[in-house]
Amino acid sequence: MQDKPVVIGVAGGSGSGKTSVTNSICERFSDKTILVIEQDYYYKDQSHLPLEERLNTNYDHPLAFDNDLLIDHLHKLMNREAIEKPVYDYKIHTRSNEVIPVEPKDVIILEGILILDDPRLVDLMDIKVFVDTDADLRIIRRLLRDIKERGRTLDSVIEQYIDNVRPSHLQFIEPTKRYADIIIPEGGQNHVAIDIMATKIETILSKSS
Repeated sequence: MQDKPVVIGVAGGSGSGKTSVTNSICERFSDKTILVIEQDYYYKDQSHLPLEERLNTNYDHPLAFDNDLLIDHLHKLMNREAIEKPVYDYKIHTRSNEVIPVEPKDVIILEGILILDDPRLVDLMDIKVFVDTDADLRIIRRLLRDIKERGRTLDSVIEQYIDNVRPSHLQFIEPTKRYADIIIPEGGQNHVAIDIMATKIETILSKSS
């Protein structure tokens, strides 16, 4: 077991294919211990706000995230300490009462739309990836996900995309591409980029073991 876990950041717009890239990496390292921390789980607790105000939350804005807690948890995992990952309930627009116990592993994948926006998070990463996918594909994927998994209506998803998602992507998410070590077009379908990443991770693991 190496001393310090390898931390990989996988960023990109909503629906870009971050999860596909993450899953592809996990499959390559099935013989290693690997864990995924999703930035989506670290939306700020809004239980102190009435539901009407929670409904207006822009989930694609940097201020929506509790990065202080996320950074604290990453430091603990890097020090080989277990954490309790929060769970966010999208139906009531605040943090759930349940938590997910997470044990430290050799490889940590941090996945999220704005993980490259906070310099404190960027400093913790060994490899920084930005998944770059055309806007039309991203909106289709978001529509399917939010309707199927989050109980949203078609109209509400489109309205949210026009009012919040697209402006926030252009203002906050797209500019963080400059901090990436690797830019992967088309997400998990880009097998060459996944191969390059896997080789780099193997190199880091072998040097630190």
